[in-house]
Amino acid sequence: MPISKEEKQKYVEQFGKDANDTGSPEVQVAILTHRIRELTDHVKIHKKDHHTRRGLVQLVSQRKKMLKYITRTNAESYVNLIKELSIRG
Repeated sequence: MPISKEEKQKYVEQFGKDANDTGSPEVQVAILTHRIRELTDHVKIHKKDHHTRRGLVQLVSQRKKMLKYITRTNAESYVNLIKELSIRG
């Protein structure tokens, strides 16, 4: 299920630099995390849905690359993002 405008706007306000900042890596990671959590719940219910599982793996990989980029460019932002989204342990 796609993310609604209201949910996306919530992430933009929380992690973006301004109200229209949908392109910053922090916002993109937050939106990807939301989608990953939804797909994880779906895959837990529908165990044989391999098509969705592949999409989930691709999203996780994309988020991993973005987090690596954020670590390289702004380590402080990375720590805050991990803490607020409660990713990684």
